[in-house]
Amino acid sequence: MILPDTLASTPVSRRSMLQSLGAVGLFTGAQHLLPDYSGPHATATGGAPLAPRIVDGKAIYDLEIAETKLRIEGRSTTATTINGTVPGPLIRLREGDDAILRVTNRLREDTSIHWHGLILPPEMDGVPGLSFPGIRPGETFEYRYPVQQAGTYWYHSHSGLQEQLGHYGPLVIDPAEPLPYAYDREFVLVLSDWTFENPYRLLERLKKQPDYYNYQRRTLMDFFRDVGRDGFGTTVRDRLMWSSMRMNPTDISDVTGATYSFLMNGMAPETNWTGLFKPGERVLLRVINAGAGSYFDVRVPGVPMTVVQVSGQPVEPVETDEFRIALAETYDVIVQLPEDRAYTIFAEAMDRSGFASGTLAPREGMVGALPPRRRRPTLTMNDMGMDHGSMAGMDHANMPGMDAPAAAPVATSAAAVPDEHAGHDMSAMGGGTPAAGLRAPGTLPERVAHGPDSHGPGNAMAPEMVSSRLSEPGVGLGEDGRRVLLYTQLRSLAPREDFKAPDREIELHLTGNMERFMWGIDGVPFHEAEPIEFTYGERLRLTMVNDTMMNHPMHLHGMWMELENGQGDRIPRVHTINVKPAEKVSLLITADAPGRWAFHCHVLYHMEVGMFRIVQVSPDPHAGHHDAN
Repeated sequence: MILPDTLASTPVSRRSMLQSLGAVGLFTGAQHLLPDYSGPHATATGGAPLAPRIVDGKAIYDLEIAETKLRIEGRSTTATTINGTVPGPLIRLREGDDAILRVTNRLREDTSIHWHGLILPPEMDGVPGLSFPGIRPGETFEYRYPVQQAGTYWYHSHSGLQEQLGHYGPLVIDPAEPLPYAYDREFVLVLSDWTFENPYRLLERLKKQPDYYNYQRRTLMDFFRDVGRDGFGTTVRDRLMWSSMRMNPTDISDVTGATYSFLMNGMAPETNWTGLFKPGERVLLRVINAGAGSYFDVRVPGVPMTVVQVSGQPVEPVETDEFRIALAETYDVIVQLPEDRAYTIFAEAMDRSGFASGTLAPREGMVGALPPRRRRPTLTMNDMGMDHGSMAGMDHANMPGMDAPAAAPVATSAAAVPDEHAGHDMSAMGGGTPAAGLRAPGTLPERVAHGPDSHGPGNAMAPEMVSSRLSEPGVGLGEDGRRVLLYTQLRSLAPREDFKAPDREIELHLTGNMERFMWGIDGVPFHEAEPIEFTYGERLRLTMVNDTMMNHPMHLHGMWMELENGQGDRIPRVHTINVKPAEKVSLLITADAPGRWAFHCHVLYHMEVGMFRIVQVSPDPHAGHHDAN
């Protein structure tokens, strides 16, 4: 879709043009860009949901993947679009129906669509090379699967870096039964990041200089400020410590606002995406993080939010002021807007290098006030799995991976430095039955010493101690008096009927070498890794230990993960979980989906260079059985 630049000549035309480009829906003219208020739960993401074709009584959704010229932030660019827009159209399904989606590839390369968070047959999951061949140029692939759940989800490419180029869209599944909470109006908010650079060139820059986009390094003024706060000796020791490890405490995100534009429903803040409401209404916000590399801290300044759904699954309502949404997560929150004025939806990048924003307003043309920007955060000893006391007497030169220049291999090996944890099947610990030695299901892991590292050059360091950090808000949050949603606050609405103790535990380490932009699991990139083996029907505890100083949003395809957050049999189900630096997090999984499934970090560039594994579930002994619940 090529739009003439002359459309930007007047404010009204330019606004209509940019709304259409960022709309979730087809470009149908300015009269169709406003929300449809025909029903109490009308959606407004720039246009109506994608209308299906009805053939023999069945709804068929047609999607076309193509390169499209469009304008973002007033600049011409080319994106990989779905039906001509970024994000793609809102697809609305119903629990209990069969989904039929026909995807036509108009690109010059293969493409795919993965239905993120959906429980479906492996051949419909959309990951090329696993149980699906990909969609070749000029071909049409028909996705057909039963819709066995409800909630807010999304879809995106699983081919190369197409997701960064705009290949993503929202997906909402209406429940077969009434929801346990009420609202008057809803809006789907797709948060994302856009770069005018070629993403493959961006990745090459990261490989050569991992902090290329970090323009927020500490300055001389920061030094003097820290001296005034902490004293000269403490400040100098802190600087020497970070220098000796060749690490930067402001290295929060690989890719920042130095190249990213942060978008809400495809629109930059100046374009002001707007959703209309009537004062006093309860408004449901379905928030999706479709970013390739960005975490967002989301709030409606001055208005409390009630979290009612996470990963598409209803949770016991939690009132909060702000929540951090990791890449690929979805949160549903309800806000009640009492006054006849504009309210801002503010989604600040975790590293504070930029933000996405929009407005909730009673009338078109109103703009909400932007809140003051917060200082960029810095990493702490907690993010290294250490405290100041333990660091004071450390010999930094003997830290794993710190005794060799970045370009040289680190002299460690599994034989020389055994790691008793990495990838280890811990089911036999303590002897006796398979579950002997494992802690009770639903409980939090204890703080433990990490032990020596044996992950080789694929891992630059290992924390001294690892622990659950689910009760922590995350770097840069929780210090300004606002309530921040914590993972430990999430409770399923009812006790899990299928809640069982694990038969065995698998521990995996999330590893990386920032100096070389190497990312993997247990120090091994995907192309060298063996599949992770599950046995059909078994109950597993998957424990992840983050050996790096970066956050990693880990996503398992095909099966639910039950987050062990201390809530016993009320632990929530998730499809994506953020693992903080030096964190140990555990999830329970029932291996009820035979086939080959992807398990990976959802930071696109981490996944692309190797933080990806195949989970292989042995064949179903009961032919034709596939339990979605």
